[in-house]
Amino acid sequence: MAAKDALEHYHRRRDFSRTGEPRGERGAPSREGPRFVVQIHDARTMHFDFRLEADGVLKSWAVPKGPSTDPHDKRLATPTEDHPLEYRTFEGVIPHGEYGAGTVIVWDEGGYRNLTTDRAGRPVPFTEALANGHASFDLDGHKLHGGYSLTRIRTGADGGDREAWLLAKHADTRASAGGTPDPYRARSALTGHTLRQVSAGARPE
Repeated sequence: MAAKDALEHYHRRRDFSRTGEPRGERGAPSREGPRFVVQIHDARTMHFDFRLEADGVLKSWAVPKGPSTDPHDKRLATPTEDHPLEYRTFEGVIPHGEYGAGTVIVWDEGGYRNLTTDRAGRPVPFTEALANGHASFDLDGHKLHGGYSLTRIRTGADGGDREAWLLAKHADTRASAGGTPDPYRARSALTGHTLRQVSAGARPE
């Protein structure tokens, strides 16, 4: 996809006169290195949004059960449209009638490091790794740490099925049996607020 078209799908789906989501444009890489964010989104169905900075945007997947700290958990991850880098700090309520209507909190955020190599052990650029269908990376967040992998298990090219990936934790020293928290009890890494508190704060008096 051409650079100027990277966020076309994102922009087309939203009315920025109604939603507080950032309009954003394709951006320069973060000065501190590539970043990630995991947002909890209480929309039509509750899910986690897993986003990795790459090529000036946030590459995004909807993960219904959320990322896990347990290597035995293989989480289904469905690709969604690229989001602008500014979305990394978005928290609030998307109004009724808008795409993705519902409450969003930033459950975790931080930096990440590409770990992907080819069979000879040579580093593979991250966008190339994603295009090839497998990327490994090390997360350094408030809650998620250590190695994770995204692996494409279905291309979506045949039979009308959607593209699908698996998100899994590496069996390293940062793995644990903790799994994934209850999204309704989870708190924002930015504000400490729950979904309910953010939703209540957005309601008019």
